[in-house]
Amino acid sequence: MNGEESSLRPQSLLLTFLGDQVLGRDVCVYSGSVIDVFERAGVGEQATRSTLTRMVKRDLLRRQREGRRMYFGLTEHSTAVLRDGERRIWQTGAVNRDWDGTWTLLGFSLPESWQRQRHDLRSKLTWSGFGPLFSGLWLAPGEVDVSELVSELGLSAHVKVFRAHADAGTDIGAMIEETWDLSELGAGYQEFVRRWQPWQTATAAPEDALARRLVLQAEWLRTIRRDPRLPVKHLPDDWPAEQAEKTFRAVYDQLTPPARDAAERLLDLVPVRADQA
Repeated sequence: MNGEESSLRPQSLLLTFLGDQVLGRDVCVYSGSVIDVFERAGVGEQATRSTLTRMVKRDLLRRQREGRRMYFGLTEHSTAVLRDGERRIWQTGAVNRDWDGTWTLLGFSLPESWQRQRHDLRSKLTWSGFGPLFSGLWLAPGEVDVSELVSELGLSAHVKVFRAHADAGTDIGAMIEETWDLSELGAGYQEFVRRWQPWQTATAAPEDALARRLVLQAEWLRTIRRDPRLPVKHLPDDWPAEQAEKTFRAVYDQLTPPARDAAERLLDLVPVRADQA
């Protein structure tokens, strides 16, 4: 692997690996298998071990000892996270052609001294696809459930949420450009295409294909997570999300046969034990 993927966090790679190889299979994976694959993806052994430990502490992984070997499996928390990522990649996708005109509006008013709470709320809203229409009024396309987000921050009494449709005279395209940084979002898709398009026809050794497909999926999820899935009919005609998604699927299909062969040979998996599930 080259150095271009170094910006990916080891936890993002590990979640992607678990979603690809463990999710839905009722198995645990040997730590040594993870280390082997991650070394091929450019992540050293110490960083991988540290990530495994941190994820156990954050209830994203559970340990299962088999003899002298330590295996890692999913928790309810990590399963929910991975199911969400799975839906985002394979079901909702990057191009929003089915928008029905509904917006989720969220208004908040916080005391001036609550700078940390304001920062946390804005960060989580951005992650959930919202953009700032005005300073205390944010919106996202479609119906977005933010009840859990608001409750976790303890801000339920300070936030109001509505579903709305824009008036016929509203220039939705202009509103989108004012609310979201389309140039930055578009550049993310263009960079993804630039990096991965050559791999639509390239071949890789099985062990390298497994690691490369892992990085491909992690990078694609990171790219689409930054995109609030704005309605494509109100985006520029040359919006690059569709080309990027086609690139992702083509490279994924190209890498899958050798990656599957490598996974069958290299990964040490054991069933989840009933006494530890």
